[in-house]
Order: sequence, then structure tokens, then C-alpha cells
Amino acid sequence: MEREAALKIVKEQLTDHRYQHTLGVMETAIALAKQYGADEKKAELAAIFHDYAKFRNKDEMRQIILSEKFPEDLLHYHSELWHAPVGAYLVEKEAGIKDKEVLNAIRFHTSGRPGMTLLEKVIYLADYIEPGRHFPGVEDVRALAKQDLDNALIQAVKNTILFLMKKNQSVYPDSYQTYNDLVMKRQED
Repeated sequence: MEREAALKIVKEQLTDHRYQHTLGVMETAIALAKQYGADEKKAELAAIFHDYAKFRNKDEMRQIILSEKFPEDLLHYHSELWHAPVGAYLVEKEAGIKDKEVLNAIRFHTSGRPGMTLLEKVIYLADYIEPGRHFPGVEDVRALAKQDLDNALIQAVKNTILFLMKKNQSVYPDSYQTYNDLVMKRQED
């Protein structure tokens, strides 16, 4: 699917603010893909669609999680996590995108997962560091992203986990496992 067609589909699903965020994620993902050798077209497409389900009704997302046999523990965690796996499902069903690499990059852009692919890392990080993001620690991760993708990802996941813990919110197990997986691989190097 070409960029303009994809952006047109996504724009109908998002607020103006979230659409601007999506454009920032797209540009950042393309730059990271170039820098680290990921497929730029797949990075572009995954970035465009990463928040496709962001504003879907929570009841609709809950029903999809149950009917499509997603991990049910997802329902025990903050609904902010739901839009990623539900989005991957809806992008395939509604936009007709079948590329599993693209769909997985969408699916895991909020939680991460152990053994993330290069494309998944690019989308997770692009979402975290796109130019419209302004929060404590983002500049450090942007600087790391220029040097080392995995170190930037470790810091982004760590920041997210610490942020949730400071707010006394639960942390989805995939996020902890992502952090551990990345750190252990780094220690093996």
C-alpha cells in the first residue's frame, strides 16, 4: 500500500493531534530503518498504522480480545495496551495488510516482547522518540538512538516501567520480559 492511501485510511481513525503524532512516528521510523538496515517501506507502513485502533471503543476492543483469543491477561492491564494487538487485527481485516512483520510491529509497539525483530524495535522506538514527544528522559533516548538501537530500546522500556511503577500502575509482563531479554542479550555480547 502506498503512503498516501495508507495515510488517508488512518486519518479517518485519528484525532488531528494523533495524526500529527503518526506523521512524526512515520518519519522517525523511516530514519531509524535507514540507519539500522530495516526495511524502510515496512517501517513506513507499520508506523502509519501503529495507532489505527487508538480511539476504538473499549467494549469493541474487549470483544475482539476475547473473540480472537488474544491473551486474556491483557484485559487485566490498562486499556492503553489494547490498541496495539487489536490494531494489528483490525489493520489486517479492514485495511487488508497481510504482512506479518508489519502486523507484529503494530502488535508489539506498546508492550514489546522478548526476541523483538529489527522492525518491531524500530516501530517501538519511533513511537517513543518521535519529535512531538516531550517528557522526562525522551531526549536521552533520542541521543542513544543515534548510537545504538538496543541501548535506546533498553532505556525506553526501563523509563516506561519506572513511569508506571511511580504511578502505582501494573506493568504488563511482556514489558518486563522485553527489558530482561534485551539486557541479557547485551550482557552476552
